[in-house]
Amino acid sequence: MRFGWGRAAVLAVAMTALAACGRGGEGGPSLEDRAAAAAYFMESNARAEGIETLPSGVQYKILASGPARGVKPDGNDLVRVDYEGTLTDGRVFDSSFERGSPAVFHLDQVVPGWTEGLRNMRVGDEWLLYIPPELGYGERGAGGMIPPNSVLVFRVKLLDVAPIPGDAPTRGAAAAAV
Repeated sequence: MRFGWGRAAVLAVAMTALAACGRGGEGGPSLEDRAAAAAYFMESNARAEGIETLPSGVQYKILASGPARGVKPDGNDLVRVDYEGTLTDGRVFDSSFERGSPAVFHLDQVVPGWTEGLRNMRVGDEWLLYIPPELGYGERGAGGMIPPNSVLVFRVKLLDVAPIPGDAPTRGAAAAAV
């Protein structure tokens, strides 16, 4: 998915400039520079039209709304979603849309930013989620495709919720699984 954001271009230029001036060392920007760039992106994005911010700092933009009485998942439920994950420069790192098969998982099996975003969605909603590094993969990054301290951008469509009776699992168990 190509977003064509002007602010993504600004961020890319800033990251390139940091790497070029040697502040990031041989391998590119330092963890601190990446964290500063992520914070700048989130601050700028928060002012963009249609962007809402949850208490944790996760930002979202509603692309489509499901029924007002639609089901919202809790931490114990299974969800079925279609999604595409990108970095702020638009590079896709994962997409159920491309695979042609929605993903099914418990909310405690994904990064905390996904869990919070999905808990606020209703079946039929389609949102853009902007997840700050501390609620994504943080300083460790992921799989060589997601650099450390990256903002994650997901287009998520909540297709279905399978309610499971009982209390939601503790967040500690979910954090260990991330």
